[in-house]
Amino acid sequence: MIQIIPAIDIIDGRCVRLSQGDYSRQKVYDAVPEDMVRRYADCGVTRVHLVDLDGAKASGPRNLRTLEKLAGLSLVKLEWGGGIKDETALRSVFSAGGDYAVVGSTAALHPELFKVWLTAFGPGKMVLGADLKDGAVAVNGWLESTALGIDELVDAFLPCGLSQVICTDISRDGMLQGPSDGLYTRLQEKYPMVDFTVSGGIASMADIERLDASGLRKVIVGKAIYENRIALDDIRSFIEGR
Repeated sequence: MIQIIPAIDIIDGRCVRLSQGDYSRQKVYDAVPEDMVRRYADCGVTRVHLVDLDGAKASGPRNLRTLEKLAGLSLVKLEWGGGIKDETALRSVFSAGGDYAVVGSTAALHPELFKVWLTAFGPGKMVLGADLKDGAVAVNGWLESTALGIDELVDAFLPCGLSQVICTDISRDGMLQGPSDGLYTRLQEKYPMVDFTVSGGIASMADIERLDASGLRKVIVGKAIYENRIALDDIRSFIEGR
């Protein structure tokens, strides 16, 4: 059954959500990251997706103090993305308590470095972040596009054992209009050895149930929770129904 992974996007230590990756269209929520992790763990969630939006635009992670606090709770596994552009940054994420490191821009722009990390740290800890804008991989906080497609990116890292990919359709992210089902189904069928995480557009439990029925393995849910489109009780019931 598909694994639900709630998202916490962070700017200045606060929970926020963007629309289509646009930093000028951000909404700040009253929720405190630590409280959200406690609530997620209480309803059976075992993995939380954290995005350092400050770090995504900067030269390195900017909210590691928040990561340390969340890791100190010892309630869930934490995957961290944003600002991991060199090995010092990568090690700082793991040192702060991250269980998985999501690498996007560096993997696309410096593939040989990401291959080294996959080998050194293992595919069990390294996650490829592939964020798509009009079919092309976007980098640097989604502010720039490359000429790469996701298939080309995945193919480059399969020989190094790549096993985890988070694919975000930026056009759907934060829009609550449903995910790009066809994209994820195609990728999962083409690369059965890789766990693809659906990211962007989840608006209801019906979306999650449909993805589950299609054989997808992981899904990130963010704004739908904050906007009360999906209740934590719904997530609990889904998890307990496994």
